[in-house]
Amino acid sequence: MTEGDVILDTDLWTENMETPAEEAETQSELDMFPEEIDAPEEDDKAAAAFAEWAREGATLEPQTVRCVLESLLFLAAKPLSLAQLYETTGIPKPTLLMELQNLQAIYSEKVSGMVLHEVSNGWQLRTSEASQKYALRFLKAKPQRLTRSALETLAIVAYRQPVTRPEIEDIRGVDSGGVLKALLERRLLKILGKKEEVGRPLLYGTTPEFLQFFSLKNLAALPSLQEFHELTKEHEEILESETPTPPLESVAQLADNTFQMRLKKKHEEAEHSFKELEQAMSEADVSSKEVVSSLNALQSADAHTEEPT
Repeated sequence: MTEGDVILDTDLWTENMETPAEEAETQSELDMFPEEIDAPEEDDKAAAAFAEWAREGATLEPQTVRCVLESLLFLAAKPLSLAQLYETTGIPKPTLLMELQNLQAIYSEKVSGMVLHEVSNGWQLRTSEASQKYALRFLKAKPQRLTRSALETLAIVAYRQPVTRPEIEDIRGVDSGGVLKALLERRLLKILGKKEEVGRPLLYGTTPEFLQFFSLKNLAALPSLQEFHELTKEHEEILESETPTPPLESVAQLADNTFQMRLKKKHEEAEHSFKELEQAMSEADVSSKEVVSSLNALQSADAHTEEPT
């Protein structure tokens, strides 16, 4: 026997071979449906849990749905969209929208420190206007105010986005680099990309924080230019109606017929009083002359009486 030859133990091999009956039984066992031995994936668990939530959410009473929404909105730091609420609760979106609107109406009708607003393509609980100053005092925060230049720049970007810095400066007529940088830091604006032209200037657009800052549902909620002019005119009319009438100047008073009649009456009364005064002075003068004459006559009579006979 040379090296490398394989020795087969034919007796052992024959002994370990399955009989036809055993082989058939083994094949039958292999044909059976295999049992799942791998642990379920996390995605499968999440899908199963969501299906359970969806079945439960479809049976909830409207009041319970409003309670769930109120809790989630209270916990959220940012506006929650319908998609986020649906993914969290499994409640059908039409039901969510209807109960959000009902909840908004409830907050607007009752005296409450909170209001529900639809902003930035979502829903958010916010402090009511009546208690706003107290909330700011508690948080030791200052009201966020924007300069005129910042408002001008935001308006241009909001209505004309995507827009470049040269286009903004062409409308404003001044350099806007510093304002754009400040608005980017405040996250009211963002860079959308670069324009396909010479120099490839940056394109600017608004952010979800912009919508939240101005309490806008979306960009479509921005007033059109025509609506803006109408609102401005209406605002001016309201100011004019609420502004008290200023006191009339002297020239305007003289042009008033009522004032002229009063002035004429006063003048006539003064003239009549002056005439009465003149008459009284004249009568006093006559009386004085009569008294002097009487005194002179009396003195003359006394003188004649004292002369000797």
